[in-house]
Amino acid sequence: MSPAAPVARPGAGAWTALAILCFVYVLNFLDRQLLSILAKPIQDELGVSDGQLGLLGGLYFAAFYCVLAIPVGWLADRTNRVRVLSLACSLWSAATAACGFSQNYTQLALSRMAVGVGEAGGVPPSYAIISDYFPSGSRGTALSLFNFGPPIGQALGIAFGASIAAAYSWRSAFLAIGVVGLFTALIVWVFVREPKRGGLDAPDTSPPAGQKAGFWSTCVMFFTNPVLLRLALACGATQFVTYGILNFTTLFLMREKGMTLADVALYYALLIGIGTVAGMYMSGRLIDIFSRRSKLAYAWIPAIGLIIALPFFIGFVWAPTWTMALGFLAVPTAFNYFYLSPSVTLVQEEVRPDQRVLSGALLLLVMNLIGLGFGPTFVGAVSDWVRPTHPDNSLQIAFYSLAPFYIVAVALFMWLARAMKHEAKAGDVS
Repeated sequence: MSPAAPVARPGAGAWTALAILCFVYVLNFLDRQLLSILAKPIQDELGVSDGQLGLLGGLYFAAFYCVLAIPVGWLADRTNRVRVLSLACSLWSAATAACGFSQNYTQLALSRMAVGVGEAGGVPPSYAIISDYFPSGSRGTALSLFNFGPPIGQALGIAFGASIAAAYSWRSAFLAIGVVGLFTALIVWVFVREPKRGGLDAPDTSPPAGQKAGFWSTCVMFFTNPVLLRLALACGATQFVTYGILNFTTLFLMREKGMTLADVALYYALLIGIGTVAGMYMSGRLIDIFSRRSKLAYAWIPAIGLIIALPFFIGFVWAPTWTMALGFLAVPTAFNYFYLSPSVTLVQEEVRPDQRVLSGALLLLVMNLIGLGFGPTFVGAVSDWVRPTHPDNSLQIAFYSLAPFYIVAVALFMWLARAMKHEAKAGDVS
């Protein structure tokens, strides 16, 4: 079950491109999470409820982000992926700045939907570009480094977003981040070179000369492949938990644990930055090591991470003080994200080079529609539902309701492991 051995060294300019793409991902996730970071001052000024916040950061955003990623992925597989990424970065950055001008809930919702439209063209092209800069054998580490983007973006968003909001207003934070994104889009256009598709892959993984993967044939391949489908469902269940937590942690810490915006900007930012980066890097390294022995590592490593994280997550929700809560939160902050780098790497390894962007987009469609679309929406709805009877700890109860979904995610990764075993046996027979 071992994958093909490395066939080449990283391409010329690979590390420079990786650094720029990682920074784009930082902005991508920073823009996405800025709403949750600034939830308290937005609630105070615009009067939105927890349920409305959940829809803004969840279903409203994900509906555009997930669905549009499919045609964008198909387009990027046939055109210049770097140009697609640059234009997408421009769009979501302009939409982020527009959030700062919102005067009511409807305007803010429309701006967040526009952010989702732009971000649909961010991550899938980046996955494919990196996979054509780095060969099999170092791809897991490269993609884990790229996946530093979310924790760094979250940490910077907490630190700078909360600081700007405390010193000026929440509107200033959206405007500042939007302007930075527009300059970054120009840097991508000028300095990142489009790599050759499949140039560092083994010859038998490349499509025949002149043949391009069809849109529907790639979709059918993805959803009829038991490994890829089960992987996407397992990731979706995991993101249901992670996005449900992420979109409401700042509000939970401030409203129910007593943190101030200044405390959040320092201590929570450090926790997110250090903890999640450590989890991303460890999981990427573990995949590069253990997947050489067995592809089952792609299922077992995320499952073990979630099993370790669950009791500490419960401790975080229970903790009577914010200092104790942050101590418990450090463990799930790292281990909740053991799924991402292995999952992205597995998809990039399993499909042909000319199917990578669309396949990555299909993975994001399933896992983000489930996780990003319904995780925050669920937490916000539960909080609103119990708030009349539990006004002081409605988010605590909503967070407790996420615990069973850890078990669901672990079970789905075990289901993925079974599909991998069947695939291996079928390969041995043939």
